[in-house]
Amino acid sequence: MDFRPIERDAQAFQQAVTAGEIQAIGRRAFGPGAKVVSAVELGSGMYNNTYRVAVAGQERLVILRIAPQPEKQFRSERELMRNEYASLPHLAVMAPLLPRVIAADWSHEVIGRDWMIQTHLDGVPAPERLGDYPRTAWPVFFRQMGEIAKAVHAVRGPRFGPVNGPAYGTWSEAVIASLESIAADLDSVGLDAADVRKVAAVAARRRAVLDEVTEPRMSLGDFWTLNTMLDKSAPEPVITGVFDTDRTWWSDPASDWTIRMALAKQDERTAFWESYGPLDRSPAAQWRRRVYEARHLGAIRLERQRLGKADVQDTYGAMAAVLVDLA
Repeated sequence: MDFRPIERDAQAFQQAVTAGEIQAIGRRAFGPGAKVVSAVELGSGMYNNTYRVAVAGQERLVILRIAPQPEKQFRSERELMRNEYASLPHLAVMAPLLPRVIAADWSHEVIGRDWMIQTHLDGVPAPERLGDYPRTAWPVFFRQMGEIAKAVHAVRGPRFGPVNGPAYGTWSEAVIASLESIAADLDSVGLDAADVRKVAAVAARRRAVLDEVTEPRMSLGDFWTLNTMLDKSAPEPVITGVFDTDRTWWSDPASDWTIRMALAKQDERTAFWESYGPLDRSPAAQWRRRVYEARHLGAIRLERQRLGKADVQDTYGAMAAVLVDLA
């Protein structure tokens, strides 16, 4: 077997599995006689371990994603793979773009971690392909992003919160619970979470503004350029796939990471709004977006710590500015 894991420090969050464990997963998914002939770990993911796998007798490559060990998962990121799996029936509007699940196993009988095998998407990751086009062509890509986000955000849900739960009856409950979970996770790794708790307290005092959002809508949670595939030969950017939809939740669509990124710069990405449509600019909506920005910053702080990045402290200044605006 051609096995190519990524070498990491023993203390790193992501830890590879063994070649034997991958063979065992292959037998569970494809039958007792199945043989994995190659497994190459991909470095683009920052949460799950992801392998491009070839199985003897299977015409196409498949993608194997393995969740972190349960004890390493943060409270605010628990069982994300199960959340993605639960989301799939609600994402029919973009089904042609999504990888299909071949096998999923939460039993921990093969290895002590959740894992899922999916079809291998055609195309090239957008960060690798988009630069091949002149920048004058990039708005075509961002208009497609807007179309996808608009379709997803139109999907109505039964309650607020992550698709796989917990469920909340009001939007304010879901937002405050998310902030409190992030704060608890920051505490667990020794980072100051006082500013996140201040945001949660402000949100609780003004929960009526959050609760103007009464209809839960689907948000992908992490949909942007890193999670898209482009056609490898089209004369202009064409999105052929979307992956890593594990942070979906029923929410105010304005809270989605996609909206944050579309607003981040005045460049080619402004074409996103041509297909998505105008954003609510009312004072209440703008106040809610500040709360959402605080939630994003808390999650960014946690991710940077998890990945061992040096710029964790940068989030504190940004959060202080948000708190001033909220007040």
